[in-house]
Amino acid sequence: MSPDRPLTYKDAGVDIDAGDALVERIKPLARRTARPGLLGGIGGFGGLFEIDLARYPRPVLVAGTDGVGTKLRLALDLDKLDTVGIDLVAMCVNDVVVQGAEPLFFLDYYATGKLSVEQAETVVRGIAAGCELAGCALLGGETAEMPGMYAPGDIDLAGFAVGIVNRDRIIDGATVAPGDVLLGLAASGPHSNGYSLIRRILERQPDAAGKPWDGLTLGERLLTPTRIYVKPLLALFGQCEVRALAHITGGGLPGNVERVLPADADACIDPASWQRPEVFAWLQTTGQVADAEMYRTFNCGIGMVVVVARNDAERALQALRAAGETVQKIGEIRPGTGRVRIGT
Repeated sequence: MSPDRPLTYKDAGVDIDAGDALVERIKPLARRTARPGLLGGIGGFGGLFEIDLARYPRPVLVAGTDGVGTKLRLALDLDKLDTVGIDLVAMCVNDVVVQGAEPLFFLDYYATGKLSVEQAETVVRGIAAGCELAGCALLGGETAEMPGMYAPGDIDLAGFAVGIVNRDRIIDGATVAPGDVLLGLAASGPHSNGYSLIRRILERQPDAAGKPWDGLTLGERLLTPTRIYVKPLLALFGQCEVRALAHITGGGLPGNVERVLPADADACIDPASWQRPEVFAWLQTTGQVADAEMYRTFNCGIGMVVVVARNDAERALQALRAAGETVQKIGEIRPGTGRVRIGT
């Protein structure tokens, strides 16, 4: 290229036309997530959403942001990006709903060195599917083409969700007390945590990701998207008092259940009360991972913990099962010092 030739943004690695083409492909995906309160569509400078003050007279907004972690690296390596968008939404909306909030809308951030419209559309299609599962609108987002920042073919993802709850219906664990029951909602797999360790374990058996596993390959099973618990939990809120919720993400059961405990109570969890998916046994055996490390790294088969009063436990179990969840009693709250005790 001649040094005297006029340069364009495309010469520098940024294709505005490709970005515009992606927006056009995304628009129908976003329209499928429309819900009451949404004003306009994507493509503007900002997304607009109207709060229903008749339904929420004392509105409190609850916001959460997250990513997919290095599960994204595994998805890229296996060339399977169709469900990482669901993971992205799940990690945000599951955090929002544990405060008692109904997710209203979601925004995504998609970054890459060189934009592939097809690749980006695949990811955003998953994001839209996640929004539909959560009942929230895909309000907008950002697609950033940044040459020199990412290796060819690599992408990065982040998400942002906003929910709403009446001030007197916030769930914050303030009423958790000895005698309460812990209910565990089954996870679909490791969800979106612990994948740096998972990838190290896979390095010990480089061919393992392609081996058959429960009708799929092991790699595909590890990419099973994070379960979105929003709609079953919102239904539960109307049927009994939920005293606390813990989304089991980084830190596992000990690190997340502890966040909702009062200083004078312990959560006592019986690990024999649920059947741990076989993929966790494979990870533990192949990686020679100690029990304590498993529980603080992975969800080990429990993606959400619900704390209810003992006299509400059976009603909550029935409601969650009717909503399609696999759920069982996994423990109880006892007098203590604010610790999570597993198997003791």
